[in-house]
Amino acid sequence: MKKLLFLLILISNFALAQMPNIANVWINNSKPYIGTIGNENETIKLQIEISEQNRKNDQEYFVSGYTVVDKNRSKYEGKFTITKYKDGKKRGVVYGDYELAEENKGKHSGIFKGKFIYTFNWNKRTEKIENPFIELIGNWKSYDGTLNFKTILKNQ
Repeated sequence: MKKLLFLLILISNFALAQMPNIANVWINNSKPYIGTIGNENETIKLQIEISEQNRKNDQEYFVSGYTVVDKNRSKYEGKFTITKYKDGKKRGVVYGDYELAEENKGKHSGIFKGKFIYTFNWNKRTEKIENPFIELIGNWKSYDGTLNFKTILKNQ
């Protein structure tokens, strides 16, 4: 009976385990993600101003901010969803999907969709993350469907 009770307690601890809140990671110390968009590799900046962990699904984060391409600035809202996590002794990797919807302001407004990879080193001595690297790889498609560009963004 004691073994069964211990097993039930152990199982419930795993079932109720929550993903730590890493909402601040996406904000990137208030620095924009910088990358390229389109066939001519035009520079794009993506700033995340707000990031909150979903209370109902701790693997999901709601984000908002703005993008800048040339002189075109657009606000957006969206989400990051963690799909996989690999924990090494010194290095961790988080994989997931993202979808960001810009305000609909005409031909140069659309939706970003893709995958992200977040890698970091864990310093046991200081118990802090070091060398965080986030890469967003995907596509941007205009709302009217006439434009579709590859995008690559990285944190600074």
